Amino acid sequence: MHKTGMEFLNGQRMNRLTCGARRLLGLLGMAGATLLLALPGSLPSLAQRPERPALDITGYVINAELLPATHHLRATAVVSFTAPPNLQVVTFGFHPALKLTKITDESGKLLDGERMADGSIRVTPAAPFTAGQEVHWTFTYEGVITGSEDGPVEGLKLAAIQDPITYLLYPARWFPMTGYMTDRFTAEMHISVPQGMRVIASGASGPAHPVSLSDGKPGDQYDFKWTRPGFPGTVIAGRFVGPVMGGAGNVTVYLTVSHQASANQLAQTAAKEYDYFTNEFGLPETPRLTVVELPNDTLPAAWAPEVAAIMGAHVADKSGIRLLANTIAHQWWGSEISPRTLNDAWITNGMSRYAELLYVENEYGAAAMRDALTDVAAGALAYDTIPLSSASRLDAFSPAFQSMTLEKGAMVFHMLRGEIGDKAFRATLQGVLSQYTDKPVRTEDVQKVAEQQSQQQLTAFFAQWIDGTGAPQFTNKYAVYRLGNNKGFRTIGDITQDLDLFRMPVDLRIETDGKTVNQKIDVVGTDSQYVVDTFGRPRHISIDPDDWMLKNSPDLQVRVHILKGQQLVAQGDLAGALTEYQNALKANPQSSLASYRIGEVLFTQRNYQASVDAYRDALRGDDNPPWTEVWSHIQIGKIFDITGQRDRAVNEYRLAVQTNDNTQGAINQAREYLQHPYKRADAD
Repeated sequence: MHKTGMEFLNGQRMNRLTCGARRLLGLLGMAGATLLLALPGSLPSLAQRPERPALDITGYVINAELLPATHHLRATAVVSFTAPPNLQVVTFGFHPALKLTKITDESGKLLDGERMADGSIRVTPAAPFTAGQEVHWTFTYEGVITGSEDGPVEGLKLAAIQDPITYLLYPARWFPMTGYMTDRFTAEMHISVPQGMRVIASGASGPAHPVSLSDGKPGDQYDFKWTRPGFPGTVIAGRFVGPVMGGAGNVTVYLTVSHQASANQLAQTAAKEYDYFTNEFGLPETPRLTVVELPNDTLPAAWAPEVAAIMGAHVADKSGIRLLANTIAHQWWGSEISPRTLNDAWITNGMSRYAELLYVENEYGAAAMRDALTDVAAGALAYDTIPLSSASRLDAFSPAFQSMTLEKGAMVFHMLRGEIGDKAFRATLQGVLSQYTDKPVRTEDVQKVAEQQSQQQLTAFFAQWIDGTGAPQFTNKYAVYRLGNNKGFRTIGDITQDLDLFRMPVDLRIETDGKTVNQKIDVVGTDSQYVVDTFGRPRHISIDPDDWMLKNSPDLQVRVHILKGQQLVAQGDLAGALTEYQNALKANPQSSLASYRIGEVLFTQRNYQASVDAYRDALRGDDNPPWTEVWSHIQIGKIFDITGQRDRAVNEYRLAVQTNDNTQGAINQAREYLQHPYKRADAD
């Protein structure tokens, strides 16, 4: 989806989001709109943890019954794990709405369990653990999960047993767990549901067979077995139409009746993205992929081995293409390999984000990717407060953690590609995946493989972007001298920037009267000189003209302030958002986008005169992005309708139509308001 349309989406779709989704958008950042937000594979651990969990869960056998009519879950989970001998109390994460009936060890002895304030369970073993010896505990539990009760993450709806779609996402902790997204496990699951519902999970093994449910009604049991260590903890059950096959038949799509018209197109898109990533990254763990619909009251997307789930609202819109690409990329970056600790989360979070952009580049060209990278760069610098190598010190759901691991992580991979070249970069990605399949991976592992494939020493690169913070803001001063004997011209320049430890080759482009000259300059420290000879007289010199580097600039700072403002809007802090937008205007008084966002906030506050003034400022601004023109006219027209000035409203809607800019259906909406005046709902 085009960048400007996505920027619009942030402001216009907010009122249709659930409270949980609104909070999530605020936490995870608005750069990239809904495409990256809330992917469970992109969500770091639910709490700060040591480098390795004291408890190492190796596998589960889960028997669960889902009764959507009463929102009820009944389950037993046999948990296999090892623990250090000196561990006296074992702590498991668990959904607060679920109630434990009993806990037994493998000898059948009842164990004492204590429910903590955060919903976790503390269990005292009957006997000391033996080092390296696997034990098996059985948890029996039940509960009602409608999605409206408190879950493991405040404000996020991660599980709901309902019709027509029931979902139990891995981060919902619907089974006892620890080491979220770092402790890999196997899973055998037997899920019973009412007849007519289909269950989607990792590792399907045979057709469903009939069972009798606890409410006396007939049901079906679906069996799943995922034998590779990973994260097969998501279950989605629904009354789906399908299957619809895509590609060579390895991609299967299940949608509800209301979205079945989009099934064929979604299947073809998913197959195309799956094939592209297979070509780029190598064969995934499994040749199968099921794409399934999520309801609109939960996360925009979720993933598990063999599963890519996407919100129904996105299955047919353009944003869904990128959202789906990012979700499918987690089959490699998140499922096949995972971060060893939260300090390594940038690897899988960032590469899934960058994989999405690689698909954009392949499908729509380099210009489209560079447009998308502008938003990614803003997100990377929005909360660049501590090094990526220390990310675990941050709250895992904070805007800082998310911006760092998602956006800065993506920029690190982009810069690594620029430094070592496409061939070595592709070999590095494939090398990391093949060498660490079904294993956790560390930053040092990525560096080691990249150095092997590129035959370059990359200590300075990783020290700067993983162990450091900030980005250079380059200043270029130069003088041009004519050489004698018709030998051309010599440019002597000086590149300055403010990071003393910075060391990296930087592209320099010299545009002359004749041939354009490209040269790499080693920028070391705050001051680096260069000398370039050209035959033609230099007319313009640019640093990093193709945007291979994360670098600061006044324009980017405007985007950073706007990004932070959008996050604050999502969290309901309109006053804080207004301050950020005003800071953006200070950086660029002509910013149409900043003025437009100010107009949005004031409109929400029903400060109509000030809102109109802001939209007028947007129309007089730099017209960046162009859609601010058409939507400013529409917004002004809406205000005129609200205040009983229909003639003036009609004029604004006509001006909107005359722009011929239908970004996010702007012209369609303007024509609708020409026929029927806008009326503000009481809840708006």
